[in-house]
Amino acid sequence: QVQLVESGGGLVQPGGSLRLSCAASGFTFSDYAMRWYRQAPGKERELVAAIRSADGSTNYADSVKGRFTISRDNAKNTVYLKMNGLKPKETAVYYCNARHPMGYRYWGQGTQVTVAS
Repeated sequence: QVQLVESGGGLVQPGGSLRLSCAASGFTFSDYAMRWYRQAPGKERELVAAIRSADGSTNYADSVKGRFTISRDNAKNTVYLKMNGLKPKETAVYYCNARHPMGYRYWGQGTQVTVAS
């Protein structure tokens, strides 16, 4: 059974930091590119960060470059998103996504991040 389970969300003050985790099971994690998306209330889901399976190269949305870091630990089947300098407008549900080159896609259930004083 495929599972992606996010954790680490919560309430943080503006300028604060959080580290999200996404634990994967039920598939060969190292074969999949991993992504973090977020969806704010009333808005479309947007891609935040991605990390490739082959070489671990990363990409970020312009809005988070220099503040967010995506990483993966293939031994632990886990992908992380370290978020620094959080802003109130980044309040959203953050989702983990797994993508295989053959087209398989999996989603986690999401974790709420609230940035407020």
